[in-house]
This record gives sequence, C-alpha cells and structure tokens, in this order.
Amino acid sequence: MLTVLGFAMIATFLVLIMMKKMSPIAALVLIPALFCVAVGQGAQLGDYVLEGVGNLAPTAAMLMFAIVYFGVMIDVGLFDPIVRGILRFCKADPLRIVIGTAVLAAIVSLDGDGSTTFMITVSAMYPLYKRLKMSLVVLTGIAATANGVMNTLPWGGPTARAATALKLDAADIFVPMIPALGAGLLFVLVLAYVLGRRERKRLGHLTLDEALEPEPGTVLVKAGGGGEHAGAVGSAAGAEGTGSGPGADAGAPRAGDESPSQDGGFQGLDPNRATLRPKLYWFNAGLTLALLTAMIMELLPIPVLFLLGAALALTVNFPSMADQKARIAAHADNVLNVAGMVFAAAVFTGVLTGTGMVEHMADWLVGAIPEGMGPHMAIVTGVLSLPLTYFMSNDGFYFGVLPVLAEAGAAHGVSPLEIARASLVGQPLHMSSPLVPAVYVLVGMAKVEFGDHTRFTVKWAALTSLVVLGAGILFGIV
Repeated sequence: MLTVLGFAMIATFLVLIMMKKMSPIAALVLIPALFCVAVGQGAQLGDYVLEGVGNLAPTAAMLMFAIVYFGVMIDVGLFDPIVRGILRFCKADPLRIVIGTAVLAAIVSLDGDGSTTFMITVSAMYPLYKRLKMSLVVLTGIAATANGVMNTLPWGGPTARAATALKLDAADIFVPMIPALGAGLLFVLVLAYVLGRRERKRLGHLTLDEALEPEPGTVLVKAGGGGEHAGAVGSAAGAEGTGSGPGADAGAPRAGDESPSQDGGFQGLDPNRATLRPKLYWFNAGLTLALLTAMIMELLPIPVLFLLGAALALTVNFPSMADQKARIAAHADNVLNVAGMVFAAAVFTGVLTGTGMVEHMADWLVGAIPEGMGPHMAIVTGVLSLPLTYFMSNDGFYFGVLPVLAEAGAAHGVSPLEIARASLVGQPLHMSSPLVPAVYVLVGMAKVEFGDHTRFTVKWAALTSLVVLGAGILFGIV
C-alpha cells in the first residue's frame, strides 16, 4: 500500500507541475500533506515536516549565503574575464552559444557546487539567449546536464556518499569511472552542438555587433550611477513564452546593477557598472580560491564557509553600510525564493521518509529484480540509479538503497566497487530532480517554468546517463 501511494504521490506532483496546475512550492507542500493524511498518519505530519526541515536546513543556509557570496563576486567583476572569453567565442552564433553554455557549466562545476555553477553560467549566457530570442530551456537543460556529469567529482557529493555507505575509498570509485564520465561529457557537447544547430536554423546567424546593437525603441539609461547601457522600453519579460519560475525577478541579470531583463533588450554585465572593484580583483580571486579549497578539504562545514565568505566579501568590497544593504537587497529575491523552495521540498522528503514510503518503494524495486539478473547487478544498479536518484534525495539513495543493492550483488560475486561506480550513472538526471534545491536557482534565474525545464531536459539527461552506463560497460568499468 505504501509503495503504491509513494509512486502515486510522486506521479501526482510531476503531472501537476508539468501541466502548470500548481506552482512548485505549493505542490511540494500540499500534495505530500494530503498523502500523509491518506495513509492515516496525518497526526505525525508536523513531526515529519520538522524532521525534513532539520535535515535540509544546512542546505538552505548554504544556498542562501552562496547566492549572496557569488552574487557579490559577479557584482564586483570577478567573473567578467570568463564572460568576455565566452562571448568572444560565441560571436552571437546560436550554435557557439549553446556549446559555450556546456563548456562554461562544465568548467565552473569543478567547484562541486550546483548552485554556484548555475549562477555563473546563467549570469554569463542569459543576456545572449534573451537578446537573440533563443530558447531558455536549452540554457537550463544543457547547464543542468553538464553539471550532472561533473557532479560525480569526489567532492561533489555522490561519490563521497557511495564511498561512505559501502566503506570504500572515493578515489577507487571515481578514477576508473573517468573514461565513462568523459564519454558522458562528450555526449553533452554533441547534444549542445545538435541543439545549437537547431537554434541557428531557427534564428539565423548574427555578428556580435548586431547582437549588441540596441533594438528599436531603446533608450540609454544609467546603470547604478555609472556608465550607460541599452534598455528596451515596453516589452515584457519572458516574451518568448518561457514564463517566470521561482525567483523570476532575481538572479544574475540583476547582479551588478545592470537592471533585470524586464524589457527584452540585451542586458549584459555592464563594464561600467558602479559595483565593479577592479583594485580588489586579486583579493576577490584569492578569497574565492581559498573558499573553494577549504570546501574541498572540508576544513569547515560548507554553510559556515559561505557565511564567513559572504560576510568578508561584503565588508571588504562595500565598507559602507548602505552599500552592503543594497547588495543584499539586490539578491534578496533569489535568496528568499530558493530558501523557500528548499523548505517546501523538506515537506515532500519528510513525508516520503517519515511515512516509510521511500523504504517500501526501494524494497519493492529491489525485490522486483529477477533472480537471473544477480550476476549483472552492477548494470541493474546503473539503470535503477536513474529513477531512484530522480525521485529520491542522494542521501536516501546512497545510504538507504545502495547497501541493499551491494549486498544483493555480493551474493552473486559482483564487487561493491562495481556497484558503487554504477550508482553514479544517474547523476545527469538527478540534477533536474524537483528534490534538488540548486535546480530552482537555475530555473529562477533563467526565468523558466520548472515544468518546461522538466519536459525538455529529462529525456536528454536520461540519455546522457545511459551513455555513461554504456561507456562503463564498454570499458569494463561496471
């Protein structure tokens, strides 16, 4: 019974979201609440929610202060050289822009944090997508899938969880998987090429000068008291029909006082914006490098590191109290929406876990594996990792399901290392799961409805995961 209700709850959530009948935050709260009552455990709803909130509170804190920190770094110009390099490569060609999106997302993903990757990628690429009227779901889909492949880095989370759950060395899991993950990343670039060709065919090919040329009906407006930039008058945000997802008025287009793209004109990182701090460039670069190093070395919990980093970045770059308040206010919408979404997701995960639905679903899936598939448990694990890491948190999958799969594999002579490597296969799809807080940073900043992102991305992300699994089998890794 709990198994059926668990799958029904997830299916109801996804259908309502993709049909745009409910907002993600409402669906994440109301649907699990109703199902909790349906299973006869309504009296325990409060306990389940509080437990879920407690488990996700560090994630919410990390995202809040990461958004402030990297928002400030975008404001002061730390990433401007990367943006300029990507723009020079793209040359306003839709094909190059989509490939540039994949490359940038993969590079920034080296820090192991999805929210950071999405903030920087959208900051750099959103203005070109908007100005050229490219599909914004291509931006979110490519960024999420590229980040999903790179999320398997030992400090990204899944590999460390698998190593902990099965008492293995993370390097023994990850290093042999590099060829398969490389194949997955290559497939993302091929996918970017195909989607870019489709966008180029639909839109044509402009030069960068043409793309930067103000549209008819634009005026020059001051940007935060310094410099001028073109701003179109009278056109509505999201004119391409992408909608306005969580945090629609927040994020990178706002960073650096370049005015959010509520106008449809080209809004880039204004090189003359008042928030730039060129004299502090190397301080900010060193601070960011130190922060990422401390994250990788796990010197302190990640939320604490971002809290300290945000406080230090604000204090050094904006000594004036008024300027600090202005920078916090500039990113407040995004912080509030993402934090709210995380706590709403806590209701969903709290009910799934507290009622026992997750455990029953996992037991049913494992029990449904035919006896004859025992010697191929690594492949089975790889296939199961797609739906399970999409519908469950990484903690639930790696600490709850993976040990059961490893035990079943050991009974048939399959080593725990093979099971652990196969468990990483589903990460490209996992990064678009409604239970991943960072995905709301992505869709919110890109002004894309979560349902639109899901419909577009799931098939490509699942295909990327299967390519990784196929490469792993071909290379004898799993």
